[in-house]
Amino acid sequence: MNEEKVYVGNVRHFFPRISVAIVDLVRELKTGDEILIQGRTTSLRQKVESMEIEHKRVEVAPAGSSIGLKTVERVREGDSVYVVKTSAQAP
Repeated sequence: MNEEKVYVGNVRHFFPRISVAIVDLVRELKTGDEILIQGRTTSLRQKVESMEIEHKRVEVAPAGSSIGLKTVERVREGDSVYVVKTSAQAP
């Protein structure tokens, strides 16, 4: 199975105490998506478990929105966020 990375946005800020990244999206992101966050010193892969827009939980975040994304590890400002799709999922 081949994997494809689709760029969805950038980390604008990270809150270490609550492990939440503020991500500016250029593409839609959904709860359950497999994501990859990469940067100079960051390489994190996880499923989207929880995200919020203006302190309200959402299942789908549209392109152009800024979201709070719960992360399992520290990420850094400027890191890139990708959705990972397997060849079975790709349209």
